[in-house]
Amino acid sequence: MRETSRREFARGASLATALSYSRILGANDRVRLGYIGLGNRGDQVHEAFLEYADQQTAAVCDLREDYMELAAKKSRAAPRKYKDYRKLLEDKEVDAVVIATPDHWHALMFIDACQAGKDVYVEKPLSLTVVEGRRMVEAAERTKRVTQVGIHRRSAPFLREAVELVRSGGIGRVTVAKGYHILNEWPLGIGNPPDEPPPDEWEWEQWLGPAPKVPYNKNRTYYRFRWFYHYSGGQLTNFGVHYMDMLRWCLGQDAPRAVTALGGKYAVRDNREIPDTLEVLWEFPGPTLMVFTQYNCNAAPGNAQGSEMELRGTQGTLYIHGNRWEVVPESQAAVEVPARTPLDRARERAWGASRKPVMEGRSAKGSADTRFHARNFLDCVKSRARTNCDVLTGHLSTAATLIGNIALKTRGYLEWDGKAERFTNNEAANRYLHYRYRAPYKLA
Repeated sequence: MRETSRREFARGASLATALSYSRILGANDRVRLGYIGLGNRGDQVHEAFLEYADQQTAAVCDLREDYMELAAKKSRAAPRKYKDYRKLLEDKEVDAVVIATPDHWHALMFIDACQAGKDVYVEKPLSLTVVEGRRMVEAAERTKRVTQVGIHRRSAPFLREAVELVRSGGIGRVTVAKGYHILNEWPLGIGNPPDEPPPDEWEWEQWLGPAPKVPYNKNRTYYRFRWFYHYSGGQLTNFGVHYMDMLRWCLGQDAPRAVTALGGKYAVRDNREIPDTLEVLWEFPGPTLMVFTQYNCNAAPGNAQGSEMELRGTQGTLYIHGNRWEVVPESQAAVEVPARTPLDRARERAWGASRKPVMEGRSAKGSADTRFHARNFLDCVKSRARTNCDVLTGHLSTAATLIGNIALKTRGYLEWDGKAERFTNNEAANRYLHYRYRAPYKLA
């Protein structure tokens, strides 16, 4: 059996064992979960937890009754229903909560959950602002809660192999790391619906929460909120935080030391605020350049492999896809680069001919299914161990993407102090690290 095949068999057997074991646990071993937000991603995360018998959907909370009804039906249980998340947090029959609301609600709900004595699984991106993220870290530390941020690649065994390869020097010194979000939204994008009276004034008020009061527009609500800065950091924090976290994990770095960005609405004419075209560039210690690219097209990313991410090392390049990774070896010459002269082309040709691969290619396949991440959270709720992507890990990756948006808004080259979490060369940019909540909402 080939080595890759053996690894694939072992991974499959490991997941099967975990699933089988979970289904024989008794009711006393169950973690009773309360779900806050059951829209698109909330529904997906709920399904991931439902794979395991040692959990129970004890309560659900959403502004939409139909979302709660669907979740209750899927759970094959009789969860209690709430429209106010604070009532769910008061429920003594809930051990831990899963938060999958729009980004601008994450901080308030997370901190309230910690203070209510609940462990927390919160979807990515962790927060809407850098200040929120740090307060969330402090709240979890103060209350000693088990936390998991929904950056689920952290729980994928095959990706951990890729991280170990890079960190061990397997592709040499990494000088560039890239992530790509490629989607052609031209020409209609999300459209241009007019502002109008909300279908339900109370629901709109609850949706906005701490965000500024603005006229109702259907594009500002379910799922499409990600195209508006009051509620989301756009695709840079939606998809980009996955890439930032994976690449940062490979590099073993906490925070960048500088960031700059360019982009805007270059192609699509809808009522969005976020760019359809964007390039963000960070410099990490190493030094290593990291790049997030958002293109409005259907073509593959800027490499022949069409991967989501790439890390370019001096000995090889690692390409990361959704369910596999591959290392393409670099070739190196035995002599230094010759001077190019019209009198000695032979030396130039000899230099090229002397280039040889310095390592063997490698590859692996696997799954980054959210089920692995859910399993890790359930295990850690029981053991009180640190999860694969605790709130601090999620904060560092989210904050790096958030300062990319600040660089775009200020059109600046911003130097970042990762310990103080402030810009050192542009005081005006620091004003974007948080925003004033709408009364009566306050950040603890």
